Amino acid sequence: MTSRFAPAFPLLFVLLWSTGFIGARLGLPHIEPLTFLLIRYLIVIACMLLLSVVSGAPWPSTPHAWFHIGVAGLLVHGVYLGGVFIAISKGLPAGVASLVVGVQPLLTAVGAGWLLGETVLKRQWLGLLLGLAGVGLVVANKIGGGFGVNALLPAVAALLGITAGTLYQKRFCPSFDWRTGAVAQFVPTAVATGLAVWMTETGQFDWAGELVFAIGWLVLVLSLGAVSLLNWLIRNSNAVNIASLFYLVPPCTAVFAWLLFGETFTGVAMLGMVLAVWGVYLARK
Repeated sequence: MTSRFAPAFPLLFVLLWSTGFIGARLGLPHIEPLTFLLIRYLIVIACMLLLSVVSGAPWPSTPHAWFHIGVAGLLVHGVYLGGVFIAISKGLPAGVASLVVGVQPLLTAVGAGWLLGETVLKRQWLGLLLGLAGVGLVVANKIGGGFGVNALLPAVAALLGITAGTLYQKRFCPSFDWRTGAVAQFVPTAVATGLAVWMTETGQFDWAGELVFAIGWLVLVLSLGAVSLLNWLIRNSNAVNIASLFYLVPPCTAVFAWLLFGETFTGVAMLGMVLAVWGVYLARK
């Protein structure tokens, strides 16, 4: 059954992952960023723990497996999502955040050669560069001033987190059950995020309808759906192929923002979308 739908998984992952910025836009006006993420993580842990027990899913068999899965989750979820949400809450335009994180496929290609021994072809390097150029064109009209280093640094941390997390998981724990693995990934992430909330935030928020919808969407669609697909992709594909998909996220996010919020994008942005798609096509083996 899985093999029948496997060719559609990369596109489905991109579509689901792209909605994360939409959820952040809806929820952040009503809640502090790390408190937002902590609530999301706790709900995910409760859901996946219940599902794991009911379905009898196999748990990681050794302390080493728990450790590696936890570290990968802390990097991919804690550092990446925490960095993006903090950056946007501090005034960094979403376009700038997308552009910063958009360097990830290039960093991953370098790391895949050094750490995983993967060969990156010249055609793939060309595709990665074209994809980055396409992302730049898509977000160019959304980049504005008015932000400082304190807003940019969390985005850089997010870039390093998602890059290191993808490479780490591919190297040390590429295969685990998606149900129990989610618990193993989100528990240390929730603990670290909870400590950060205690030290830096008030923990106050208002239960606006937009916030409730955003939390529900990010839990069900992102943390359960998109993250499960990401784990499947890491298990069944090489690091460069996975990372190149992230070039398609800003164009898809721009389309969703146009459909939901009436945001416009220019002819230059449309050209960027074409370049991004072409770049991903060249980068994927």
